[in-house]
Amino acid sequence: MMKYDDDVKRRLKRIEGQVRGVLNMMEDEKPCKDVVSQLTAIRNATDKAIAYIVAKNLGQCIVEQQASGEASDRLIQEAVELLIKSR
Repeated sequence: MMKYDDDVKRRLKRIEGQVRGVLNMMEDEKPCKDVVSQLTAIRNATDKAIAYIVAKNLGQCIVEQQASGEASDRLIQEAVELLIKSR
């Protein structure tokens, strides 16, 4: 089971604030360029959060599998597939 640490939760709360900010920008009829710029920042932050979660989970799973004597090739492949799907 994956335990999500405070760092990833802070990242998501920051993203949540950014999304609220974009909605406010839209309500205030800010220029498209500014809205898209902020949406790009949200996407980048989300990509980093996904990579962080996958990396943490992969590391934890590999340690658990090594302790039980199992190979970790399948886990690595699954992690790569998760990252590819997220794009």
